Amino acid sequence: MTERLYLYDTTLRDGQQTQGVLFSAAEKVEIARMLDDLGVDHIEGGWPGANPTDSDFFAAAPKTSATMTAFGMTKRTGRSAENDDVLAAVVNAGTPAVCLVGKTHPFHVRTALGVTLEANLDNIKVSVEHLVKQGKEALFDCEHFFDGYDEDPAYALACAHAARDAGARWIVLCDTNGGTMPTRIAEIVRAVIASGVPGDHLGIHTHNDTEQAVAGSLAAVDAGARQIQGTLNGLGERCGNANLTALIPTLLLKEPYASRYATGIDAENLPSLMKVSRRLDDILNRVPRREAAYVGASAFAHKAGLHASAILKDPTTYEHVPPDAVGNARIVPMSNQAGLSNLRKRLDDLGLTGSDAQLRRILDIVKEREDAGYAYDVAAASFELIARAELGLLTEPFEVKRYRVTVERRKNKYDRMVTVSEAVVVVKVDGEKRLSVSESMDETGSDRGPVNALSKALAKDLGPLQDRISDMRLKDFRVRIMQGGTEAVTRVIIDHEDDAGRRWSTVGVSPNIVDASFEALLDAVRWKLCQAD
Repeated sequence: MTERLYLYDTTLRDGQQTQGVLFSAAEKVEIARMLDDLGVDHIEGGWPGANPTDSDFFAAAPKTSATMTAFGMTKRTGRSAENDDVLAAVVNAGTPAVCLVGKTHPFHVRTALGVTLEANLDNIKVSVEHLVKQGKEALFDCEHFFDGYDEDPAYALACAHAARDAGARWIVLCDTNGGTMPTRIAEIVRAVIASGVPGDHLGIHTHNDTEQAVAGSLAAVDAGARQIQGTLNGLGERCGNANLTALIPTLLLKEPYASRYATGIDAENLPSLMKVSRRLDDILNRVPRREAAYVGASAFAHKAGLHASAILKDPTTYEHVPPDAVGNARIVPMSNQAGLSNLRKRLDDLGLTGSDAQLRRILDIVKEREDAGYAYDVAAASFELIARAELGLLTEPFEVKRYRVTVERRKNKYDRMVTVSEAVVVVKVDGEKRLSVSESMDETGSDRGPVNALSKALAKDLGPLQDRISDMRLKDFRVRIMQGGTEAVTRVIIDHEDDAGRRWSTVGVSPNIVDASFEALLDAVRWKLCQAD
């Protein structure tokens, strides 16, 4: 018989505390809908009254099957719960559940709050009682609980019991500084349960400051906690929170959790996890972490020839779960470590075949070019162009005759000095030369740089081919200097995407960063045209 585990998402509150992250109210609504479709039990929407965005979100919060939750803090000393305006904003947010945070570490009570230990206990008790009287599901986040327990276990437990006795549905133990080891988390969770707080009323909230937030959360579950708090993609203050995109598939696919526990997430929804993770990165305008567990682009990438050979015989030789279980896919990238097994698998995935002599020639080219600085394990589209060319399957529907880039400082219409990058590209299509000129100004009048100008000029006028590339969008641009000093060589990796949802990477290498960039841009257009053939 399985036990129920409850998943509490705090992406919209704790995740918003990530440096550089600022959601709009509309973005929070979209994320809340994604979380609800995924099947989490609670969605913590933010702190109403703390900022206009959170207040706007709760005013427009979507109806969800998940329990929408407002976050706030216990009442302040010297005020009644009924007359505390901060507490009132949380209660009036219109959510069925409210999570209050309170101090449980004596050092923080005395130093941060500046009140007595007894007054803090009363604040916890009265605040939770007030929520219960209002008909709210009450949760209490025990801030700094594990550090507080190590200093004064009796007081930390007294705080937890004050909230529990006042009617809190969940007592959530927080490793706020993220420094508690998983084994210690398990020991303390067991001690809390032994003190009289039932495990099915106990939650865990970990931070990732030692890269162990997921491990700490699982340790708490092993010890008896039945709610896990976390965020999508591990967002959160400092090093982030427990990553739900790692925890969720672990709970559903890995033993002993898969057979011992049930969550609100249907196994049929699990393949949407990667899409949810990527959409969050798109909203944040972030490049997805390739090495992310389960959902990263490299999570099921097999670069070594030995690995690829074994994968062809049985995927379980180097994969702990099937990639499609989480919406991901197996990748056999090409590199100077590749063997014929890698190449055959890669070409097979592309629907291409060739003789052994052709395959060896492709391998030789890849290894020679990687020795010069190219990286085809992260630039699969450029590799595909090499393979197609050697197999006699690559057509060249246009030719670049010349290009030029200039960067100029000049006065704009407001008589201010600004930088303007301009690119000229001349191509030959169906025997006709076409000249395109583009500046890199954005809608605000700011210069976006020479590569942006080149990209716009190259894709501006390809005559009869134009419709086939019109939905291309440059998404990421990465530069690495391969050598220092006067012998420097620049590698440029560029990512594009299109309306079909395809995302492809190309590479260029040159001592000149503009030449390297143009090579990668040109490969991106050539690859796109190949897919349209």
